Amino acid sequence: MPRNYTVRYLPVAVDDLLSIHDWIAADSPAQAAAFVEKLDKLIQNLRRHPLLGKAPRMERLRHVGYRVLILESHLIFYVVHGRTVTVHRVLHGSRHLEDIL
Repeated sequence: MPRNYTVRYLPVAVDDLLSIHDWIAADSPAQAAAFVEKLDKLIQNLRRHPLLGKAPRMERLRHVGYRVLILESHLIFYVVHGRTVTVHRVLHGSRHLEDIL
């Protein structure tokens, strides 16, 4: 039976999740908690399936090894090194990604 990968969040990714929560919570705290929980559950799937996400369209991001998962309008950027999956950012798809990543 294969070992699970370790999933780690960079501090900036944790900040992203908190910001997403706060933004949604302004209208509905319950929906905010539910959405962040969905994001986290999707990310935790990477423990067993680290290549679940696709290679991003941007060549520069592909070149450095990013993969991306999509949940609704949010993009989860992560890299896999050895047996560790590191979540770098969780961003709304409407943001100008070139300036952020």
